[in-house]
Amino acid sequence: MKAGIVIFPGINRERDMVIALEASFGAKPRMIWHKDTDLGGVDLVVVPGGFSFGDYLRCGAMAAQSPIMRAIHDHAAKGGYVLGVCNGFQILTEAGILPGALLRNASLRFLSMDCHLRVERADTAFTRQYRKGQTFRAVLAHGDGNYFADDATLDRLEGENLVALRYATKSGDTAPEVNLNGSARSIAGILSPNLRVLGLMPHPEDLVDPLMGGADGKPLFDALAAA
Repeated sequence: MKAGIVIFPGINRERDMVIALEASFGAKPRMIWHKDTDLGGVDLVVVPGGFSFGDYLRCGAMAAQSPIMRAIHDHAAKGGYVLGVCNGFQILTEAGILPGALLRNASLRFLSMDCHLRVERADTAFTRQYRKGQTFRAVLAHGDGNYFADDATLDRLEGENLVALRYATKSGDTAPEVNLNGSARSIAGILSPNLRVLGLMPHPEDLVDPLMGGADGKPLFDALAAA
């Protein structure tokens, strides 16, 4: 699988993503400027974290209007893979590629800390190297990570088994004290109906090597490399 990383003005997590992808894929990903609409030869498109366009207006709202977003939408519709992390998740929701929205954290504070995620399904290209119900550590770094959708959308996500990850305790229990941004139903990551798009707020790319303090996030990238 060949990967590409989309670069918007203000994005600052692309180098972390390069490290994660190179470690699993064995090759450097292609860096794609947001005005480029050519995704030829790329199997996985990654929209990384940061502060696209300075997070002016709403997080991800300006990036969602970039020329590349139509190409990403078509890429996913044709069966290509898309991974949106943090600001990337915000951009995917603003572009309508994934449902819902990311609101201000319930505490109204920027969160920068570890969290634990529970794997809700382990039969996707993103999660195959985890077990269903397994928890793993990831890193929170956001001010607008409070996932919101109306009840009908939330019920649809649950009914179609499109919730990929939830905030949980290390032992796997959901609880208000570990749902630090206040996300509806403790949702940390969701999938598109064709299971080709994953959006999540925490950063798995921050933990892909023991030198980073752990490698809990590496199975996600290993699974994609093997897809």
